[in-house]
Amino acid sequence: MDFDNESSGAPATAAERLLLLLKTRGPQGAAALGTALGTTGEAARQQLAKLAEAGLVESAPQRAGVGRPVQLWSLTAVGHARFPDGHAEMVLGLIAGIRRELGDAALDRLVAAREAETFTRYAGALSGTATLRDRVAALTGLRSREGYMAGWEEDENGFLLVENHCPICAAATACQGFCRSELDLFRRVLGPEARVERTEHIQAGARRCAYRILPQPDRPEREHDHGV
Repeated sequence: MDFDNESSGAPATAAERLLLLLKTRGPQGAAALGTALGTTGEAARQQLAKLAEAGLVESAPQRAGVGRPVQLWSLTAVGHARFPDGHAEMVLGLIAGIRRELGDAALDRLVAAREAETFTRYAGALSGTATLRDRVAALTGLRSREGYMAGWEEDENGFLLVENHCPICAAATACQGFCRSELDLFRRVLGPEARVERTEHIQAGARRCAYRILPQPDRPEREHDHGV
């Protein structure tokens, strides 16, 4: 499954499309980017040079076998910041205020309340799903609509759910409870017949967050009319 199909909104310009491709696919060569844009590698390289001048992208050589190294382009910190982060300054101020005035226990209660509200909403949205595959697809759609640029794919072992963007990144940096809560939320929503582990984490320096979802053969799929 193409992760780009899960992104929200269609960028209007070639530059915006390049930024989105680098955000959702990670470092890419100019030729691959040109193909994705439906143009040439040279045309993509010209656009990338302009984005580099603006400080939004950068390139680094990568050697793959013999021959000249390939220049791979990626977003800079400024480029990543072009994507929305959920009113970061206001959220950071609120978190700092709660921690200062009410303490960490109050902040933990806030995170728990957010998880409970989100679980209720997600459970309702997934109530008509019959299989784990259906639930993964539905959960991915919910997350994508919330700005996480989410996508999923299936392999012989199970499923991979990825989130190429974190709209609450600033809040998660200030309070690690948000990240722990989201992992717990996925486990609750997908149910006991799935094992969910985070394999990539933006807060740990990865380009994206990724979750490996493995079916548990000793846990039968829930009946269709049982909901989540």
